[in-house]
Amino acid sequence: MDIFTEATAVIDRLRSTLGDAVRPSEIAEALTRLDPGELIRVMSDLTAGIRSLDSVRTVAAGVIAVQSTRDHGHSGTAQVHGHRTPVTLVQEITGVSRGEAAKQVRSGKAVLETALAGGLAGDVDAAPAAPGADGGPGDEGAGLAGMPGAPGAAGEPGAPGVAGLAGVPGATRSWHAPADDALMTGVLSTAKHDAIVTGLGEPIDGGWEPWTAAVERLVEEASVRTVEDLARSARAIRDMLDSEGALRRFTERFERRSVRTRIDDYGQTHLSATLDDDAALLWRTIIDAALRPRLGGPRFVDSEEAARGAQLSADPRTNDQLAHDLLVDLLRAGSLASADDVFGARQAGVRVVVTAQTLADQRVAEGGARGADGVALAEEDGTPVPAWLAAQRACDAGTTEFTVDTHGNPLYVGREARLFTRVQKIALAVRDGGCRWPGCDRPSSFCEAHHCDPWSSGGRTDVDCGILLCRFHHMNLHHGGSWITRDGDGGFLLHRVGQDPVPMPPRGHLRYFFGEYDPPPPRFRPAA
Repeated sequence: MDIFTEATAVIDRLRSTLGDAVRPSEIAEALTRLDPGELIRVMSDLTAGIRSLDSVRTVAAGVIAVQSTRDHGHSGTAQVHGHRTPVTLVQEITGVSRGEAAKQVRSGKAVLETALAGGLAGDVDAAPAAPGADGGPGDEGAGLAGMPGAPGAAGEPGAPGVAGLAGVPGATRSWHAPADDALMTGVLSTAKHDAIVTGLGEPIDGGWEPWTAAVERLVEEASVRTVEDLARSARAIRDMLDSEGALRRFTERFERRSVRTRIDDYGQTHLSATLDDDAALLWRTIIDAALRPRLGGPRFVDSEEAARGAQLSADPRTNDQLAHDLLVDLLRAGSLASADDVFGARQAGVRVVVTAQTLADQRVAEGGARGADGVALAEEDGTPVPAWLAAQRACDAGTTEFTVDTHGNPLYVGREARLFTRVQKIALAVRDGGCRWPGCDRPSSFCEAHHCDPWSSGGRTDVDCGILLCRFHHMNLHHGGSWITRDGDGGFLLHRVGQDPVPMPPRGHLRYFFGEYDPPPPRFRPAA
């Protein structure tokens, strides 16, 4: 179905639900008369229609950008309308934030690159992209030449219109073409498209195919991931595909670390910190461990910790005030306070996950040089860190070792215990990376282990029967009469009453982390 036919169909469905002549002042009343099912259908229809038209707007933003390059001088489209950059022109027209306008421009230029280089899906039978023609490094503006208004194109600079959007038969497609196709067919929003393409970055020299495969994988799971989750997975996959670049980016962020203070006009001191990756993981872990009951963390089984959690939940201070007081307490106490005094049973600590082979490769080589290749992942949220940092953690605090298959499934203990063990929960955190509920981005420390096969019905306390859910979604599952199934060692499915099953795929970067290895299964070491 073409874009305008889809939009017309959406309008027809809305008219049948809300009425033919609904004035703006009557919209609220019309919507409040709907039952929950009708309201959800209206929201879904509106989203589909807006997304179809938004894809056109995004491409238009890309065209404006191409017609407003530096080469056009003051004859560019943005400049003629009094704007220094195309982003500010798009911002003025759309009324969105500068950041959102920048996303539209980036995504629009990406779609143009694909459309003009080899055509979007369904336009032409495009040949695979060849090195040097994929819009990667050294291909600035590739695929845009020949478009009226583009640098070097025929016609006057800034001339309106775009020629050749149907593609050139036999031409090449860009590495991000699957995301561009998904954007133009309404599968991806502009925000999710930008998160995937920007997060993965440009392919390194020597091969674009892994980047295209990564785009396809992220597009597949985009419907059950938030924009933030997709961006996080894309960045992690990029670091796994380009370990040398990952080390460089880690070092660059490390060099930008800083702490600044200033005193405002009222005499109050403000603290501003830019943390490197390692420090950021430690700080987030400390805050989460201390404030977890306030932030929706798991329910406590231990009565003493449950009472402590209830006391914290009733504390009149805001979360920001509690974080401030925690920081001051840590500074004041230093090494004199015990970890239990500050954090309780769930003490703060950063675990990173690395293959045993990668860890072994980090041994000091002859001459004292440490291996630079390899990437480890933070257990909590999948943040990629250099493998040498995992080796340092293993040296400082030791390792917990277990065997997994290519799906990340470790450990089998049967029915001896109703509750999942500490090591099993670590294993679930490694496999799931947080709450597996579609669209939820809660990290693993905020999650509880759910038995897919109820213990009361003879279920086993094995990780292949367990799945991580945050407290809210765990309670929502039981209270709403929903259930989760798994076919062998395949994917998990969420079942809601009266609805089709919904897949619960693992996060994209974790699929990469485990999926690149074939049996026999490797051994993974979460370093404390």
